[in-house]
Amino acid sequence: MHENLKIFLKYFVDFDENELNKIAHCFKPRSVEKNAILLSQGDVCNKFYYIQQGCIRTGFITKEGHEKTRYVMCEPSIGTALTSFISKKPSFEFIDALENTELLEINHKDFYKLNDEIANWKIFYQKILEMAYSFQNKKIEGLVTLSAKQRYELVLKETPFLVQRLSNKVLASYIDVTQETLSRLKSR
Repeated sequence: MHENLKIFLKYFVDFDENELNKIAHCFKPRSVEKNAILLSQGDVCNKFYYIQQGCIRTGFITKEGHEKTRYVMCEPSIGTALTSFISKKPSFEFIDALENTELLEINHKDFYKLNDEIANWKIFYQKILEMAYSFQNKKIEGLVTLSAKQRYELVLKETPFLVQRLSNKVLASYIDVTQETLSRLKSR
């Protein structure tokens, strides 16, 4: 089960086998069913996830009670509610499973212990932070500068598997349109 994690990590940084074994030892397997809540809004995020199989998302609930999907992670991927994980403050986000999902999770203490003990883990962590920043910046740019149609076409071009795997409700909240608008965009 940890072999896929090791392959994933080596894609980013040239870890040696001892480093990979030490890292893998810190990740514990977890299975969650579709719709399971991994983090509730207002709780402190203490887990960082590697998605072995399946799909999870981070999102928000607006004051009006509407879901807004910030990020979707399908296998193989890694992530969490980073702001809460880093700050150890209550999360504005929730994390839930969009499918039955097999995860490997590492707790906050072990994550940062690896950061202190393995120089390559620091490099990996920096790359994850840079990717998260770039993704969020691009998403904000898209929300500000692109039409609903252009945002949908961008998802079709860059992450077409999301259109196939996500419900219309989740996909609409991800590209920030109503479900009715999404239905019209899909029918064209």
